[in-house]
Amino acid sequence: MNSEATDQPAAVPAAPAATPLPPCANCGAAMSGPYCHACGQPEKGMVRPLANVMSDVADTIFNVDSRIFRSILPLYFRPGLLTQEYFIGRRTRYVTPFRLFFFLCVVSIIAIQFALNLDSAKFDLLRSIGNSSIETSATEADVDQNLQKALDALDGARKVPGLSASDATELDRAVVEVRKQADKRRAWLKKKADALARGDTPPPDPNEELELDIGGQPWDPKSHPIAVSWLPAFANAKLNELTGRARDNLLTARKDPRRLIASVFSVLPQTLFVLMPLFAVLLKIVFLFKRRLYMEHLIVALHSHAFIFLSLLLLALISLLEGATGNAALLSTLSLANAAVWIWLPIYLFLMQKRVYRQGWLMAPLTYGVIGLSYFVLLGFGLAGAFIVGLTLD
Repeated sequence: MNSEATDQPAAVPAAPAATPLPPCANCGAAMSGPYCHACGQPEKGMVRPLANVMSDVADTIFNVDSRIFRSILPLYFRPGLLTQEYFIGRRTRYVTPFRLFFFLCVVSIIAIQFALNLDSAKFDLLRSIGNSSIETSATEADVDQNLQKALDALDGARKVPGLSASDATELDRAVVEVRKQADKRRAWLKKKADALARGDTPPPDPNEELELDIGGQPWDPKSHPIAVSWLPAFANAKLNELTGRARDNLLTARKDPRRLIASVFSVLPQTLFVLMPLFAVLLKIVFLFKRRLYMEHLIVALHSHAFIFLSLLLLALISLLEGATGNAALLSTLSLANAAVWIWLPIYLFLMQKRVYRQGWLMAPLTYGVIGLSYFVLLGFGLAGAFIVGLTLD
């Protein structure tokens, strides 16, 4: 039987054909990628599982990969560099302005809240140790007795094993505070005694409830409430409820001013976030003759506020380190670092403005002063609004 042996290569299996994409739902053109080449509509829409949508949002906002390290150092140490690089087209190597701004805003808010919570907890502890009814003492003898109890309690706290240097400093501050409370109470008791001796009405006790006058009469939610004629009943009821909360919070703030300061600092990042686009409008007005687009000023505002948030983040980290260490040398170093951050902040913003807008040494300080004063006015209104809202919260 004649048969020829033939050596033929084995057949290679064909690659599976790619599944064709459905046509564009908007214009009907054939799709060859995630975007339609004809109308630009993306293949992905919002009508899909929520987890996929949130994943895309998180990736858009927090996709800061290794570029964050190439952005943070020049952002903090080289005023105006990132802005100039963005303007001339070198964008890929750095985090985009909004992502950098948003990322530092979120991180600084978390760090500041954490630092303030620790400081508030420590202050509450010291206040509970040192508070011995000094502010409500009826006589000077009671003041002296309650003061001695407070000082003894604070002195006992010093003997706790493992007391750090920062805790010792807080105890020193608490001693100063309770002595001031005692002096204020003695002064008021003396004024009261003198007024009674003259037959006059004694001055109001500064530690009694805060009274609000409405039309010359003390406000009361039931007997003399706030009643705005053009508001419906439920709105007036809500207004009186908010007024009561504000009164209680003001009374608390008067007794504990540090808590009020902490609440103002806690809303500072959110206030800066809201004021950022307004700051860009301010730059547009001041540098009107530079003929720059609003979006250019917005990039300057984003980088400026990103730097401010980075500075706030550093201050919060320094505060946390101060609370965690008991080493005197390290505390001194951290104190110097804290001062350096505060000093560098206005210097940086001035140098950034001068470099980006190409101003001379004569004109730059003038415009910097105008911008700084105007921005502090805006910031003051923003913080005042946040403070008023905070007073009405529980």
